[in-house]
Amino acid sequence: MKVCIVGASGKLGQYLVRQALDRGYEVVGVCREKSVPKLAEVADRITIVPGPTNDRDVIRQAVAGCDGVLSVLVPWGVQQYSSGTAQAVLDFAEPDARLVFSCGWHITRDGRDRYSWRFRTALRIADRLGRLVRAVEISDQEEACRRIFASDRRWTVVRGSDLEEGESQGLPVWSRHVGDPILESNLTRRTDFALFMIEALTDDSLVQEAPAINGRTTPSARAAGM
Repeated sequence: MKVCIVGASGKLGQYLVRQALDRGYEVVGVCREKSVPKLAEVADRITIVPGPTNDRDVIRQAVAGCDGVLSVLVPWGVQQYSSGTAQAVLDFAEPDARLVFSCGWHITRDGRDRYSWRFRTALRIADRLGRLVRAVEISDQEEACRRIFASDRRWTVVRGSDLEEGESQGLPVWSRHVGDPILESNLTRRTDFALFMIEALTDDSLVQEAPAINGRTTPSARAAGM
């Protein structure tokens, strides 16, 4: 399998690169030019396409011939970074390619997710402060996902809980809706977030699903018998 990893130099992206290589996949990584040195350890094993991930020409080049595209949607700046990245992937990926995107729990597909008042308050504050300093545009990540959800492509949007470092605890559990008791612990190892995205490439049951994930060994997952 040949896969493109959009956002390959970030923390999650580097886990995706390593796990894809471990499976014998051919990897094309996209990252900003200044971040290329972060991929030095694997530079001789992957093809690196430097440039902004919302640059349509960069994405067109990177996804050509790929069986799957793994995209880390980050809401950096106020230049429609997430939605630009998502739209370029939707437009230029091969017709039958599996498209797997990452985002946070705040994304809702059908409005049936249930969030605590603390979560909602923290999200509003982060959005306002981010826009004030022109550093983060959470609403653009929401726009990116609206475009993905409206697409007839073979997509999966993986919605992540809070993340931590550490050894793998196995494939995370998931639910279609935040508020499910199995997600209550709200914690996933970053390496397992990557594992779920990699697994989604070959799991057709996740096509056009937006799973919200949580660590397999967290208290809430264990209480659910996982």
